[in-house]
Amino acid sequence: MMLPGVRGLGSGGQDARGQPRITNHASRPFVLINMAMTADGKIATANRAVSSFGSRHDHEHLLKLRATADAVMSGARTADSAKINMGPGGKKFRRLRLKRGLAEFNLRVIVSGSGSINPAAEVFNHDFSPIIILTTDRVSASSRRRLQLLAGQVKVCGRNEINFRSALRWLREKWGVKRLLCEGGGDLNDALFRAGLVDELHLTICPKIFGGRTAPTIAEGRGHAHLASASQLKLKSSRRIGEELFLVFSVVPQHP
Repeated sequence: MMLPGVRGLGSGGQDARGQPRITNHASRPFVLINMAMTADGKIATANRAVSSFGSRHDHEHLLKLRATADAVMSGARTADSAKINMGPGGKKFRRLRLKRGLAEFNLRVIVSGSGSINPAAEVFNHDFSPIIILTTDRVSASSRRRLQLLAGQVKVCGRNEINFRSALRWLREKWGVKRLLCEGGGDLNDALFRAGLVDELHLTICPKIFGGRTAPTIAEGRGHAHLASASQLKLKSSRRIGEELFLVFSVVPQHP
């Protein structure tokens, strides 16, 4: 089922400048991750009290990327850690979406393998577009029913861990998602990288130092045990706005 008004941008959609992107994703969406980090690689303070620190330029960049995506995805802790609605922003960006042949409002996807989602999170106070929750069989039937009250659909995508390849294929087939923007957090990003499902990384480097050995980074989770298995990136572009650097990396495809 296609989101209302979605005519698509092609397999890879468009880049942040509105230029067409040619890709060969017949079975899953083109996946891009957008993150801001400090100069020492942190995405929040050690106590996670501060998780939003980019400039207005960084926020504008985020909304421009959302305006190219059929769906925005985040982990449960990211969704309920701040007052965010995961939507496209103001009329300027909604018009841009319509001009590109997308629905005025993007689909929203929240990931929680344990089903631990705060029902009071700000995102659930806005019903401008469907919310999909991806979870696992670890969640009891009664908990799934509670989640169903929060979201348009609850999709089980694995027994103990979410099978992201299957989940993304389902988003493409069921909801017509051709371009998926992931906004963290670190565990979700790591899972996508390890599964070889990330195509592009947008990274803003902000002029701050948080420090703290327990402060989160853009990719945490299980990680790679060996250098040979690490995700490889290729720098596509870089630009400076004020004191921030905006980098775009393409992810080198993994080979069996």
